[in-house]
Amino acid sequence: MHEVAVIAMQDVIPFDLTIPCEIFGRVRLHDGKPAYSLRVCGETAEVRAASFNIRPPFGLDAVSGAHTVILPGVEDPLPPPSDAVIDAVRAAAANGSRIASICTGSFPLAETGLLSGKRATTHWSFTDLLAERYPDIEVDPFVLFVDTGQVITSAGASAGLDMCLHLVRRDHGQAVAANAARIAVAPLLREGGQAQYIRHQPPRASGGLAPLLEWMTVNAHSPLELADLASHAAMSPRSLSRRFRAETGTTPLQWLIGARVRRAQELLETSTLSIERVAVEVGFESAATLREHFRRWLGVSPVEYRRTFGVTDCTRMPPAVARTAPALLHT
Repeated sequence: MHEVAVIAMQDVIPFDLTIPCEIFGRVRLHDGKPAYSLRVCGETAEVRAASFNIRPPFGLDAVSGAHTVILPGVEDPLPPPSDAVIDAVRAAAANGSRIASICTGSFPLAETGLLSGKRATTHWSFTDLLAERYPDIEVDPFVLFVDTGQVITSAGASAGLDMCLHLVRRDHGQAVAANAARIAVAPLLREGGQAQYIRHQPPRASGGLAPLLEWMTVNAHSPLELADLASHAAMSPRSLSRRFRAETGTTPLQWLIGARVRRAQELLETSTLSIERVAVEVGFESAATLREHFRRWLGVSPVEYRRTFGVTDCTRMPPAVARTAPALLHT
C-alpha cells in the first residue's frame, strides 16, 4: 500500500494539514480497499496550529519509508524549519520518496535544496518572496501546482486539493481520482491557473504622477487616448510616455488596460451584468476586446472567471454532484 507521511511543523496551517488527510485517507480502489495509508508526523510531540495545538500520532522517524511526503503550509514562512525536518525530508528524497508541498510549505521544502534548479510555485502572495530568497528556483506564480516528477509544489489553500487529486490520478488513474473528487465534492481538474486568483495591483508611480493615475482609475471607463492623458497631465504625449515608463515601468495605455481589467474583475464577482455590458462599463470597445485582454492578464476568460468567483446560489449543488452526494456522504 502507498504510504503518505504528512509533516506537521510548528505553526502549521490547519487547513493545509487536513487536505492530504481528507483526500488520501478516503481514496478507495476499484475493489473497495484503501489506496493509501496515512501518517501525520509531528516535529515535536505537540505542535502549534493557529488557535489550537495538536498531538500528532507519529514523530519524524515515521517519515522514513513513506512513498509520499507532504509539507503543509506554515503561518510564517520566514523562519527556517528545524534541522530535524530538513534531515527527515532530505533522507526521504534520497530513498526515492515523492516530496510535495502545499502553500507556504514550499519555503521549508526550498530549505532542503530539493527545489534548486527546478520550477515551483507557492501561494500567490508569497511568490515574489520565494523568488527573492531562492533565486535558483524558477518560481511560477500563474499555476495551481507544479509537478517536476519527484518534487511537486502547489499554490495556496484549495490548490493543495488540486495537487492531491493530481497525485491520486498519477498513482491510480482517472477513474479512482474522479471518485475521490466526487467524495470531496470538488472538481477533478479546475480550469485556468493561479493567475485568476490574483487581484493584480497597478504599478505605482515613484514620482509625481499619482494624481494622474488616480484620475485614470476614476475615468478608465471613458474612451481615453494618449492625447487625453497628456492634456490632463499638461504634458506632450511624448514627454508623458517617457515619464510614465520611468515612474511606473509601463506605458500609459497598458496601465489603463490593467485598470479596466481590474474593474472587470470586480463587476464579474459582484454583479450579474452580461459580459457585453461589463465590457462597456469598464471602457472596452466590445466583449471581444474584454476577452482578449482579460485572458492575457489572467489566463482565463471572463466567463470562466465569473464561474469561479461570481455571484451564485451557494445552497445549490450541480445536478451531477447532487445525484451522488447522499451516497458519498455515507461512504
